[in-house]
Amino acid sequence: MPQRTRPPFRADHVGSLLRPVALREARAAHATGALPADALRAIEDTHIAAAIAKQESIGLRAATDGEYRRAYWHYDFVAGLEGAELYVPENKVEFKGGVLLQHRLRVNGRIAWKQPVFIEDYKYTASKVTTAVAKQTIPSPSVLHFRGGRSSIDRTVYPDLGQFFDDLGTAYHHAVQSFATAGCRYLQLDEVNIAYLCDPEQIAALKERGDYVDGLLDIYATLINRAIDGRPADMAVSMHLCRGNFRSTFVASGGYEPVAETLFNRINVDAYFMEWDNERAGGFEPLRFVPKGHKLVVLGLVTSKTGQLETKDTLKRRIDEAAKYVPLEQLALSPQCGFASTEEGNLLTEDDQWRKLELCVEVAREVWGSV
Repeated sequence: MPQRTRPPFRADHVGSLLRPVALREARAAHATGALPADALRAIEDTHIAAAIAKQESIGLRAATDGEYRRAYWHYDFVAGLEGAELYVPENKVEFKGGVLLQHRLRVNGRIAWKQPVFIEDYKYTASKVTTAVAKQTIPSPSVLHFRGGRSSIDRTVYPDLGQFFDDLGTAYHHAVQSFATAGCRYLQLDEVNIAYLCDPEQIAALKERGDYVDGLLDIYATLINRAIDGRPADMAVSMHLCRGNFRSTFVASGGYEPVAETLFNRINVDAYFMEWDNERAGGFEPLRFVPKGHKLVVLGLVTSKTGQLETKDTLKRRIDEAAKYVPLEQLALSPQCGFASTEEGNLLTEDDQWRKLELCVEVAREVWGSV
């Protein structure tokens, strides 16, 4: 099978990497005021350059900055939008096992793209890649709505949610255009909330707090399409779906069937990174909705939640199962999520992480003939 010339690649990864100890210590020192911002950035630069070199050395054809400059996969970006605020809530988001996320977002002004959030970070990543394509990840626009809903959006600013969604889509459109202007040609929207809509418990929670759920999938699809509309023809945009990933815990369960038709046929991305590392994600049957001949599905078969290494035979068998619903040439392989959606990271070692990424590369070569 010919080598892919456009990302995603046959072996790829979602984006975040475990933070090295020295980096964690530097960020902690900065948080207490003991390390100036410019000194922290210099340390981050050094670790990001090393992480990019490592990704390239194991054969990955796309490299990220590991999200090393962030505390969260989502909040650091969204809180940089005009009108959005990060705060410590009384009622925190709870993951399975009672693990609590310490912050939430709320909207206290008109949403707009005014600050170049992550643009300089992308430029640094792009300056350090040699054999790989620089990949940039940002949270999907639904992040600003799903978790807090109507109660997190100031009614004096947005008495009508329609105007909120219009502003949010426009802000993201400007963001994507800014990344394109900066040279980014591989952008990923991390979209967990569409996967949450597959879980009856999540739907019940939305209803209980008084938020509507009918049409929400269509609203999120429209937001994504507005964000990426008009991107350069050579700019690949992927989206990542998972059910929560914080300290190796999760939030939601449920197969993709309730969202599959809209996901694959109404959302105008080029590729999908999809969580399929255990039974919580259901079977591969929803892949029957993938349009034949284009769009790539990156199978997240390698778990990022534990250090246990999957076997090649198991991964190949599952790839074969997925290929019953979509042609093999429209499939690829990756971990099911990042290794550190927050700076605390999942419960495995850096060695475990790199072995899993190496495994993806090895299996891709054996299944597709190239990475």
